[in-house]
Amino acid sequence: MAVESAARSESIRDVITPREPQRRWEYDHLVKLVALDLGAAAATAVAAQFCGARREVVLLLPLLWPLALLAVRAYGQRQLTGGLEEYRRITRAALVLGAIAVLGSGLALGRDELVYDAVLALAGAAALTLALRRVLQWRLAAAWSAGRNLRRVLVLGHPGGVAELAGSLARQSPHGLRLVGACLTAAPAPDRRPDPQLPVLGGRENVVSVVRRTGCEMVIVLPDAALDQMALRRLGWDLAAEGVQLLISPQLADVAAARLSVRSIGGLPLLHLRAPVGSALARLPKEILDRLIAAVGLLLLTPLLLVVAAAVRSTSPGPALFQQRRAGLGGEQFTMLKFRTMVQNAEELRDELAELNVNSDGPLFKLPGDPRTTGVGRFLRRYSLDELPQLINVLAGHMSLVGPRPPLPEETLDYDEVTRRRLLVKPGLTGLWQVSGRSDLPWKEAVRLDLSYVDNWSHALDARILLRTTGAVARGKGAY
Repeated sequence: MAVESAARSESIRDVITPREPQRRWEYDHLVKLVALDLGAAAATAVAAQFCGARREVVLLLPLLWPLALLAVRAYGQRQLTGGLEEYRRITRAALVLGAIAVLGSGLALGRDELVYDAVLALAGAAALTLALRRVLQWRLAAAWSAGRNLRRVLVLGHPGGVAELAGSLARQSPHGLRLVGACLTAAPAPDRRPDPQLPVLGGRENVVSVVRRTGCEMVIVLPDAALDQMALRRLGWDLAAEGVQLLISPQLADVAAARLSVRSIGGLPLLHLRAPVGSALARLPKEILDRLIAAVGLLLLTPLLLVVAAAVRSTSPGPALFQQRRAGLGGEQFTMLKFRTMVQNAEELRDELAELNVNSDGPLFKLPGDPRTTGVGRFLRRYSLDELPQLINVLAGHMSLVGPRPPLPEETLDYDEVTRRRLLVKPGLTGLWQVSGRSDLPWKEAVRLDLSYVDNWSHALDARILLRTTGAVARGKGAY
């Protein structure tokens, strides 16, 4: 019996060993998080000391701030991906310590100045913590892009679902996952085979053995009639014994995590899908901010706009601005403005170039190296300078800073019921499709991204798209 136990222990060590190097970077990342949070608290305390803050605040902040973050679970697995949840937890930690400061000042016979110093110090610590964590997240994303620090993942499900998941993850920004293979619940059809780069390693009964053999740290299970409640529970037990995470996909494509929550009704966990934000009141801050930024942008960019207009006029005959009717909110037409990047009779020459159109799956006309484009126009398109006059459309309320691509009115005539959802919001100067590949994207992918934006809109999403726009414009990829 002792020999059998020793053999079993040796076997377990053999299974766990391949997974340990994969997890070491997670521990290193956690240590860096704690060190950065301590550094943020210490730097804020030093700044508070120079500003004349009370001694209690200066001494207690470096000690209590990491403890508050620990209390709100700011050092869990979710901190590997950052996102909105991280902002919420850091804000919650600051509010908790703020409440303690209020209570402490009350016990100290109404020392209101203590509350004032504590609030300022906590605001500074939270802001600095967010900034430092963001830098660390950028470095982690860069490592993921380079193929380092990836978590090995096994997918279990129907062949069609596995293929869709692999394609979806391939389209997304660095997420830290590496699909090592799939276990299928059915034989794949000839037209629904998974990606050739994703090997099929077995069936549902082989999941645990495949996990041991490949050293996977996570298993993603896709909805399938062959996987009933008991089968999932047993799989959860087996994976828990191996120290492997189990994730179950809700079969909801392009739905932001912020719209999903788990509700328990009668002891049964149900996934609640919140409706997209569509009310005018909820979008009012966006409307105000759009027009304010457009007004300031036009004021600051006036010298550049004049230089570009002069360059367009001096290098080719015709007006500096190109005007075209486009469909906006609800399909209502407006005149969109751009700097002219093509020869004056470009529309007349389009029919002659129709056979060279590389967009075969949609209504857009896309032609890399279009001979109608002028020399100045190619430069303007590469860096999206031709789009700057659309700030006037934003200021007039026809467009937004962020939104779907503004379509031609004739394009909307062929929209089906699903595609028409693109018209539920104002078109944008930039959007998800622009920062995800621009003209290199096929039509169906561009529509998918626009619909994802419409369904998942939030102020935070707009901010992320605006930040990504800078990088997309600087790269100039897909601009023609």
